[in-house]
Amino acid sequence: MTLNGHLFPLHSFKYNQKMVLHAFSLHGMSFLLFLIMKIRLFEFEDLPWFPTKIREGMTDYLRFILNSANLYEPITPLLYEALEKSDSSLVLDLCSGSGGAIENIQKNIKRYYKRDIHFILSDKYPNLPSYKFLHHKTSGKIFYVDHSVDATAVPGHIKGFRTIFSGFHHFNRQKAITVIKDAVNARQGIAIFDGGDKNIFIIVAILIAHPLLFFACTPFFRPLTFSKILFTYLIPVIPICTIWDGIVSVLRLYKPSELINMGKQAGPHYNWTAGKVRNRFGMKIAYLVGYPPPL
Repeated sequence: MTLNGHLFPLHSFKYNQKMVLHAFSLHGMSFLLFLIMKIRLFEFEDLPWFPTKIREGMTDYLRFILNSANLYEPITPLLYEALEKSDSSLVLDLCSGSGGAIENIQKNIKRYYKRDIHFILSDKYPNLPSYKFLHHKTSGKIFYVDHSVDATAVPGHIKGFRTIFSGFHHFNRQKAITVIKDAVNARQGIAIFDGGDKNIFIIVAILIAHPLLFFACTPFFRPLTFSKILFTYLIPVIPICTIWDGIVSVLRLYKPSELINMGKQAGPHYNWTAGKVRNRFGMKIAYLVGYPPPL
């Protein structure tokens, strides 16, 4: 091959071309991921116009997976210690979706610490059929708020140590601080837990695992409705939207350093701890736990 009057071996040019393309593709992917992380992408569950039946199908799936695998089991001592130090026996769960991991969290506390902790489920878009199902299943140990509850402005009459499981990433930094500040102003403890790792391997796992799990597990969802069958197997809107939201959720996850900074900004006088724990499947769970000092 001749270039500007000089001879170059053709095999050398092809080798160098491959190296350049390889480097470009790596840098391109890295830059694309960086760009996506910086852009605040939407999640279907957050959209006010999103159909209720589809949202309920998505959150019921998440509840089934979280409880079947007991994914949040490692956070049990963190939550229990915070409840003890804040002298709390009632938990108000915010952003509950369909109930998330709460059923198993309650069981874990009972199993390890022999204590009955009552939970109240709440959400901006409450899944009332699932709340009623859990209330009946737990013989009334899981209560629920039957109207919309905004985590940034919880009504004063709704008391309880506050928790958020797999939901804090839905808030941008400003609103996230407001969520914490609202708990501080009410002098309520707060514990935030968000499972997942912000990397390409988790995204690939979501793309592969979610369709298979939906196909295999949907008949076992409770309560099971015709809409779940229809929009999973015949018109797969629920799996598609869940996969999208799952990927966006991973990209939105906060680091423990970010969580502790938000906590200290919202309540400088609170006792704060933040970090990560790992469950038996290797999934990391970032957490922020805070409670007021004794009076």
